[in-house]
Amino acid sequence: MMKALVTAANGQVGHALSQLAEAYDVDVVSLPRTALDISQAQSIEQAIGETKPDIIINAAAYTAVDKAESDQKTAFLVNETGAANLASACHKANLPLIHISTDYVYSGEQTTSYKETDGTGPLNIYGKSKLAGDMAIVDLLTRHIILRTSWVFGLHGNNFVKTMLRLGKDRDELGIINDQHGGPTAAEDIAETILKLCGFIQKGDVEWGLYHYSGQPACSWYDFAVEIFDHARSLDFDQGVTVKPIPTSDYPTPAARPKSTILDCSKIKNRYNIPQPDWRSRLDTLIQAEFA
Repeated sequence: MMKALVTAANGQVGHALSQLAEAYDVDVVSLPRTALDISQAQSIEQAIGETKPDIIINAAAYTAVDKAESDQKTAFLVNETGAANLASACHKANLPLIHISTDYVYSGEQTTSYKETDGTGPLNIYGKSKLAGDMAIVDLLTRHIILRTSWVFGLHGNNFVKTMLRLGKDRDELGIINDQHGGPTAAEDIAETILKLCGFIQKGDVEWGLYHYSGQPACSWYDFAVEIFDHARSLDFDQGVTVKPIPTSDYPTPAARPKSTILDCSKIKNRYNIPQPDWRSRLDTLIQAEFA
């Protein structure tokens, strides 16, 4: 059985990894930020010494996109320095690293879906700090997989689905942005993909590098919200809320958002036979949990 040290155990993907690992014959040692601060190199080396893992999975990130604009130091400390510390520690300990990255490293100006070989161009501090972390890993560690994903939602933690359901309880109408497009991705699907990749790594059947992985079909935030409330109604949780499409210009935020970060996920499908999941299939479980 492969032993995986997972950072950010209390995050969306970290929590899902802990719940699903046994089914994939992976022994997960999950450490919250209080026990493993990736911005501190000594903390990582101590954790490796104590747990003796076969691999590290980095699910830790500073993901407060708007707050990052006024808190650049912390964003880069976690997303760049933290990633570099992990890569350096993995290099010293001869361990592979699976690192979760984001679609926000892209500018969103491309009219076609983004491939791993396409140029980056983040519009905000969050995207810039995550890209800096990706680049640090590439520079410091050969045995890595960077998994870029998008619009993450899951049973644990805060996310767009939970926000919509919460707002739907209190409001009759919601204006949701209809000119930003991407691929919603369930944390549970990301976790399962990472655990599958662990299996390939354990067998020595792996090609290191960058991979895209996100849910399908691609949609706007408005489309996503409509689907959430449609599922809620089908489960007899009709909140009676009306969802209206609005342009980004009607909802200004401190951080600029890319227009379209649809990810081309053919590389991971062709190499590992891991297809894109239909994100809609995960909604009912989450909605039922929220209303339980």
